[in-house]
Amino acid sequence: MIASLGQRIKQNEQLKWFVHGLLIPKGQARPRRWVSWFVNPFMHPKGRGAVVRPTVRLDVLPFQPFQMGVGATIEDYCVVNNGVGPVSVGANTRVGIGSVVIGPVQIDNDVIIAQHVVISGLNHAYDDVTMPIRKQPVTTGLVVIEDECWIGANAVVTAGVRIGKHSVIAAGSVVTKDVPPYSVVVGNPARVIKHYDFDKKQWVRVSATHQNGHAPEPAPSMPGTLNGVPVVSGL
Repeated sequence: MIASLGQRIKQNEQLKWFVHGLLIPKGQARPRRWVSWFVNPFMHPKGRGAVVRPTVRLDVLPFQPFQMGVGATIEDYCVVNNGVGPVSVGANTRVGIGSVVIGPVQIDNDVIIAQHVVISGLNHAYDDVTMPIRKQPVTTGLVVIEDECWIGANAVVTAGVRIGKHSVIAAGSVVTKDVPPYSVVVGNPARVIKHYDFDKKQWVRVSATHQNGHAPEPAPSMPGTLNGVPVVSGL
């Protein structure tokens, strides 16, 4: 019934804008308080033990999916927005303090997202130089972060990117293209510097010689690392 009503609203332009005005103040990107208080709790159920800290700005709307898996946590001062695309946070995943998640974004299970990370499936068009960018259309591309990844502090993940399972995004990196599973990437734009070799059972460095077809060198052991991967707090 709700799905049928939603389809009718989308097909009627006048009705769509009327409902939009009821849900969202003009010129804003967040729902009215009555929507947050009385509608969203019933439209967006959370898994058992999932936690949204008190200072989180949860800009989620009832006409787009938002879900949290069992034991997921969104830490203080985060912003989550599903206005232009769904957002999902998998089981036992932690979104660190001050991070921003703008849909469409799919974060899978057991993911660590550190502090002040930006993950956005939204982009602004800028083709028409006679019109302000804020008035031009937006585009979207689903961001997928697969199981067991670790996204370091102040990293940026852009629209349309898929980060493969058990990969590490170094602090401050800007990820603009897909990351293979079991990889370590660093920089702006982010590039792969290590991958896990299942035959050798160790992390190996991706060097210039490896890119030319030669064997990679083993990842060196460094203080404060676990198998060559930096270890920090997940908050």
